[in-house]
Amino acid sequence: AGVNPKFRQFIINIAQANHRFTTKLQRRASGRVTDAVIRPLNEERAVQAAADLLGELFAFTVAGAALVYEVQRNARGEAKKEEKRQLELAEVRRNHEKMEKEIEEMKQRYCVLHEELSKPLTAQINKPKGLAWLFNYMCFQNAAEKIQ
Repeated sequence: AGVNPKFRQFIINIAQANHRFTTKLQRRASGRVTDAVIRPLNEERAVQAAADLLGELFAFTVAGAALVYEVQRNARGEAKKEEKRQLELAEVRRNHEKMEKEIEEMKQRYCVLHEELSKPLTAQINKPKGLAWLFNYMCFQNAAEKIQ
């Protein structure tokens, strides 16, 4: 600010504008008159105020950038977690479908085995042998009802 007169005047104007704004804001907040004339800062105080303002602006910019970075990093982490959950859910669904197919195959094998095992009994029952035949037939029917 001491070397370049254009830059010095630029930061003095910024400091004066900031001084007017904050003074009016303070007066409105306290309920005083805002139309009163606001005395400008002297050059040294204006340069110091502008330097403070630029320092605060830099600090808040760095803090804001860090905040944005953390939010984006967190969002990426959440997206990865969600993708992992979706993959796990798809795997569970595939396993469920596989198990359903296996159960269906087992049911079909059970039916085939049941038919194969029932054939000798059915052939034996179909041979009439008197009263013993009737008793075996009734036992077979009871057993068949229990299986179903």
